[in-house]
Amino acid sequence: MSDPTSTDASWIGGSFRDYDSRVFAAGDEILRSLSPDALAEYEALAASRFFAEAQEAGTVVRTEPVSDLVPPPECRPPAGFAAVLRHERVPFLSWPFEWPFSMLRDAALLTLELMAGALEEGLILKDATPYNIQWRAAAPVFIDIGSFERLPEGEPWFGYRQFCMQFLYPLMLQSYRGVPYRPLLRGELDGISPEQMRNLISLRDRFRRGVLTNVVLHARLERRHSQRSATTARAELKRAGFKPELIKANVDRLARLVRRLDWKPGESEWSEYREILTYDEAELRAKERFVESAVGDAAPRLVWDLGCNDGRFSRMAAGAGAYVVAIDADEVAVDRLYRELRGEADKRILPLAQDLVDSSPNMGWRGTERERLEQRGRPDLVLALALVHHLAIGHNVPLAAIVDWLADLGAAVVIEFPTREDPMVARLLARKREHAHPDYGLESFEGLLQRRFAVARRERLGSRALFEARPL
Repeated sequence: MSDPTSTDASWIGGSFRDYDSRVFAAGDEILRSLSPDALAEYEALAASRFFAEAQEAGTVVRTEPVSDLVPPPECRPPAGFAAVLRHERVPFLSWPFEWPFSMLRDAALLTLELMAGALEEGLILKDATPYNIQWRAAAPVFIDIGSFERLPEGEPWFGYRQFCMQFLYPLMLQSYRGVPYRPLLRGELDGISPEQMRNLISLRDRFRRGVLTNVVLHARLERRHSQRSATTARAELKRAGFKPELIKANVDRLARLVRRLDWKPGESEWSEYREILTYDEAELRAKERFVESAVGDAAPRLVWDLGCNDGRFSRMAAGAGAYVVAIDADEVAVDRLYRELRGEADKRILPLAQDLVDSSPNMGWRGTERERLEQRGRPDLVLALALVHHLAIGHNVPLAAIVDWLADLGAAVVIEFPTREDPMVARLLARKREHAHPDYGLESFEGLLQRRFAVARRERLGSRALFEARPL
């Protein structure tokens, strides 16, 4: 690969926060430029048995030095340039506020597992954010190599506060209080502060496991020492003789606590959708053949399964060799799907909880740090099964707007349209005023579809119609 210029290399939004490391893209490659200090830390990490074993196990992204590449100035860290690393590319990016409970908990446990392994060889994670974790389908992988550094003598784990704010407190809220954490993480990228968490819990909650130490005392200490600088705190801890064994004990304690946290939701409205499908067995088999044929026609590398529910059709696309992003607004259904997938050998389906009517926006500084769904990788095929009626009737999204959005993705689509006679449509319409949605009909929808798509196939199955189409 030749030296990139400013026109063929671009730094990745969220990486600007690290003064010693800058992640950038050049072509299809993900690269990281290091300052002299960061290079020294990487060399210590690369020399460890822990790092080699973690890469082999797939829990840390594969990384290698690149000797013949000099990035353009805007892709170099402010602290100076010394070297470049090449990282394995993750198939599709996702954010913690899109992960169901079990995914966030597993990401937390991986972070603590890596901390424990690093500590054994005199290394530490200087931060502990879930944004350091991405997924190869249902398998978490740590991507921020620049987060590892040699263990400073006499200092505590300064990533502990971040671990609490972005991992522990969200999990505690949903486990102990039944309060969904995803809107909170989406609303504040830095997470939930100790003071906020203390205000969110009841007096009774203070006696739950881990709350007194990690919430109440943590908030009290922060309030008491809020005027002290980090430099002063470090100096005091060094004088007190802070030992690495205390960090190890804290990491072990946190891991035990996180493993015990659980979320046992009741059935949501649509999590049992597969049990009330309107298709009979023959029609369901016909639908599967239709989707299978469409997947074969498109030969996609990336599929979006929108309204994936139990993942039946995600599995079909993955079985044909595609990488599938399976999206549903129902966290119960997505959490269940994830727990099924993580025990399977085939790693081709990434389950995400996201409401398409209120989908993840661009976030962070100037909207560049966390990109919205469409900017993270365009699909080759979109499955929009059991979706249109939820958007159009459940959320009043105009049919034309749904069709336009799908067409703008530039992908082949398989769209299912339930007619007004469909039991699920009737269930949704029963909540509306009489004569609501007069424009919701098969003929109207088909006309809108033909305005933006070339329809390759159409099949009527009972009260529903299936379309395979490609944008004009």
